[in-house]
Amino acid sequence: MDILKEEYLSAGITEDVYDFCDEIQNGLKERFEEIDKVAEVNQIKVLRAMQKHKVSSGCFESSTGYGYDDLGREVLEDVYAEVFGAESALVRPQITCGTHALTIALSANLRPGDELLSPVGRPYDTLEGVIGLKEDNPPGSLKEFGISYRQVDLLPDGSFNYDGIKAAINEKTKLVTIQRSKGYDPRPTLSVERIGELISFIKSVKPDVICMVDNCYGEFTETIEPTQVGADMCVGSLIKNPGGGLAPIGGYIVGRKDLIDMCAYRLTAPGLGKEVGATLGINRSFFQGFFLAPTVTAGALKGAIYAAAIYEKLGFDVVPGSKDPRYDIIQAVSLKSPEALIAFCKGIQAGSPVDSHVAPEPYAMPGYHSDVIMAAGAFVQGSSIELSADGPLEEPYAVYFQGGLTWYHARFGITMSLQYMKNEGLVNL
Repeated sequence: MDILKEEYLSAGITEDVYDFCDEIQNGLKERFEEIDKVAEVNQIKVLRAMQKHKVSSGCFESSTGYGYDDLGREVLEDVYAEVFGAESALVRPQITCGTHALTIALSANLRPGDELLSPVGRPYDTLEGVIGLKEDNPPGSLKEFGISYRQVDLLPDGSFNYDGIKAAINEKTKLVTIQRSKGYDPRPTLSVERIGELISFIKSVKPDVICMVDNCYGEFTETIEPTQVGADMCVGSLIKNPGGGLAPIGGYIVGRKDLIDMCAYRLTAPGLGKEVGATLGINRSFFQGFFLAPTVTAGALKGAIYAAAIYEKLGFDVVPGSKDPRYDIIQAVSLKSPEALIAFCKGIQAGSPVDSHVAPEPYAMPGYHSDVIMAAGAFVQGSSIELSADGPLEEPYAVYFQGGLTWYHARFGITMSLQYMKNEGLVNL
């Protein structure tokens, strides 16, 4: 018996589960080589951007109070703009999460009487309150400020409804929001190429419309980003891919300078914009996390493919499939029962470095339709680039798995999820 297998068995993995998973992993070498090539391209891209903008030890100094003349903050935003092929960037610890970043971008560039359009169906749950789609909308929604909303669903095969989109665009349409990833919807994630095609079509109908992409979970999964195919703004969270697991908080918005300036005025105050905002000593984590992000994302992608291959082999519906192209780090697995969803998440939690002794349970979370179970034994609370799994307790009882700061941890956690499923009699190997 080899030493790796001994370690797994000593951690509570049974021999049949280990052998099953090991055989799956051995068949993924070519896929993993493809991922490594993408990671290397992106690694060099980030490295060159840091060199071009002269990142130095002075960039890691702390600022307080107003944060005037924060060299690190300014250089970091130049680096982000360079990597994303954008004119400007706003990268701040004052942006608390991805939903906050999207809210800033929307509220900064929409005015009463404008209309927001989603051409890819209903957005992620937490944005519904922001837009005003709930029966009991929280104060401050876009709807409350006289900003209307309409959406065009994807066709049953996941393609864009171009006729419907063209019909929906009107004189009030000011901004189009495109959610790249699937959210709690087991649909295919959009590739950068498809996003570019959609933006090109929208601009052909109304050239002056603003196209914004929710890029969460997609950064560095390809060698280009949406701002390089026509997106006017691209938005994401630093506790997902671009933070590399080191950013303790933060979000980013990159794109056209005039739009980013508007976002900065919304984040701080009109007339102040990007000039203020202390970084409080976390610039080093932002720079180092961004530097590591391509390889950390590659590890998460390998884990997602591994999970897809395992559960596909066992007969579960997975999106994307183990052989499909990857455009984000999320793996959806329809587990068919609440018991299976709970067991999967308990296995992921048990495989975590933090709070492995805690058993996750479904509960009502703000902004979600139904009870949600979340497994996330992370160093940074809610960090989706770390090993985590979650899903709503509703049909088809899909779990959404993502992250893993290293491929080896992702492999261990996924193997543990299968062990928990087996222990509950929910799978037969």
